[in-house]
Amino acid sequence: QVQLVESGGGLVQAGGSLRLSCIASGSISSINSMGWYRQAPGKQRELVAGITSGSATNYADSVKGRFTISRDNAKNTVYLQMNSLKPEDTAVYSCYYGSNVDTYWGQGTQVTVSS
Repeated sequence: QVQLVESGGGLVQAGGSLRLSCIASGSISSINSMGWYRQAPGKQRELVAGITSGSATNYADSVKGRFTISRDNAKNTVYLQMNSLKPEDTAVYSCYYGSNVDTYWGQGTQVTVSS
């Protein structure tokens, strides 16, 4: 089992920044991927950004150049630095942890960007 605890969501004005954090604990595999999905009301869940334990990253086109994902393997923590936020970034952001065994999800944190 893996537990994920997210933090850092909130309300910010357009153009502002937020930093999300997600700490994983439990049966952590040395080879894994972590990252963030988001879901806005009435929309499908979409991948925002992911990072492997080898630090390979991928981003949704809509956030490239604005969001940066990073991780601290020693702390089993993944971060999402979100800059130049737009109202369309408003969503519940959920952290995930994936290995060759299973995928786990955090409870989600609300990000609201006001115009």
